[in-house]
Amino acid sequence: MALRKDPAREPRTPLSRERVLRAAVALADKSGIDSLTMRKLGDALGVEAMSLYNHVANKDDVLDGMVDLVFSEIGLPSGGGDWKTAMRQRAISVRRVLSRHRWAIGLMESRTSPGPATLRHHDAVIGCLRDAGFSIELAAHAYSVLDSYIYGFALQERGLPFNTPAESSALAHAMLARLPADDYPHLAEFTLRHVLQAGYDYGNEYGFGLDLILDGLEGAYKAA
Repeated sequence: MALRKDPAREPRTPLSRERVLRAAVALADKSGIDSLTMRKLGDALGVEAMSLYNHVANKDDVLDGMVDLVFSEIGLPSGGGDWKTAMRQRAISVRRVLSRHRWAIGLMESRTSPGPATLRHHDAVIGCLRDAGFSIELAAHAYSVLDSYIYGFALQERGLPFNTPAESSALAHAMLARLPADDYPHLAEFTLRHVLQAGYDYGNEYGFGLDLILDGLEGAYKAA
């Protein structure tokens, strides 16, 4: 006869800094960053909140570590190749990661104690541009305009009242039904001939804008 194990006697997975941070990220992914408290984090890990302080100093330390974990998921651009391809792939990777961790959009560049993954990411981006021949000044311009676009687009996507093309279409139909077309002819035309066309996905605008920026940077790079 098989002996039944007592769950209370089962060995627990040891608590560690990484486990605490990953649990914090999962909690923020599920309920938003405002829901994150040390008590709730302890509950998610099955420990008292005070136990967490053996692995993190305070909530700010938790936020620093969470942001660093998010940065660690972003693909790093490599030097020595085509800088436009590397910057495009990096921008797509950032957007993909932020779509998984929407709470992180406003925190990515806000930390005053960046972790190793954060520093490695910034160093790789600057290094890729410098290796391609960008001056320090032009590399700074490039980094700034790319991140302004990347984070701005992610922030706009987060605020949209729809999450899928089907939801976008349903909302457009509902708004069009209430829209006096004679008063807003251009908006009505835009909705009918663009938003409500088969295959429309607002997310596809990201690549178009990204390529415009990269082409502009290429022009500035050649001019320099």
